[in-house]
Amino acid sequence: MKQDFGRVAVLMGGTSGEREVSLNSGGGVLAALKSQGVDAHAFDPASEPLDALKAFQRVFIALHGGYGENGAIQGALEIMGIPYTGPGVMASAIGMDKFRTKLIWQAVGLPVPEYAMLDDDSEFDAVEKRFGLPLFVKPACEGSSLGVFMVTKPGELKSAYASARHYGNLIMAEKGVMGGEYTVGILGDEALPIVKIEPATAFYDFEAKYLRDDTHYICPADLSPAKTAEIQAGAKKAFDAIGATGWGRVDFLMDEAGQHYFLEVNTAPGMTSHSLVPMAARQAGLSFEALCVKILAEARCG
Repeated sequence: MKQDFGRVAVLMGGTSGEREVSLNSGGGVLAALKSQGVDAHAFDPASEPLDALKAFQRVFIALHGGYGENGAIQGALEIMGIPYTGPGVMASAIGMDKFRTKLIWQAVGLPVPEYAMLDDDSEFDAVEKRFGLPLFVKPACEGSSLGVFMVTKPGELKSAYASARHYGNLIMAEKGVMGGEYTVGILGDEALPIVKIEPATAFYDFEAKYLRDDTHYICPADLSPAKTAEIQAGAKKAFDAIGATGWGRVDFLMDEAGQHYFLEVNTAPGMTSHSLVPMAARQAGLSFEALCVKILAEARCG
């Protein structure tokens, strides 16, 4: 099968705020594929014309944020007729938009944290009173926790909103759900073992994700078998609801009473040394190299 892949481009880098993370992910994927005999090559769309991808038979998307995850690169590859990894155009576009993802999840009966969309005319004090503290402010169309701010004191919401606006125009406030942070990797039709995330920081921010070595991960998470099965089924439903296929990751939160709330979906998860899907795959008996080959084998066009 490895020889059947032909010449493979590993898309990495790009121009989003997650460029450095993408380069790390892409470098790991590239090395893994080469170690398995795949004819894989690095391709940075920030410095190479997309038209050059016509020289490849498959594409492994290791771009994070921006056009790497919002459906744009997926659409370009479909126009060129090149199979690529991960969800398609529609699912990628929806998944990059936390607001519209939540609307779909609510429509199919999945639990999500309480939220409100903010603008310059919002009644910030009323939102604070409605949700209580802490609460979170975030751009709806960014990843890797870029532009996410935790509000812990009364009167801070307005300034947090102003800071988040530097990362995008669509900003949401979200009720703090503080009983634990978790994630579920999706690989094909399978939900992988759940990972519990215990950051040393106040929450799982960019620094905790990529720069610190004191973030603690528990895989499989310390949940009952029944709760694990319930959440894995819900995560797969959440993934399917936005039309996603291939592979991805669904994050969720737990409150102090043990109720879970689905937070967001990642349609191009990280593949770095700190990344969560490779961690869950290892628990399921799949090495990093085997995971990369399996994802590549599922590449499709449209």
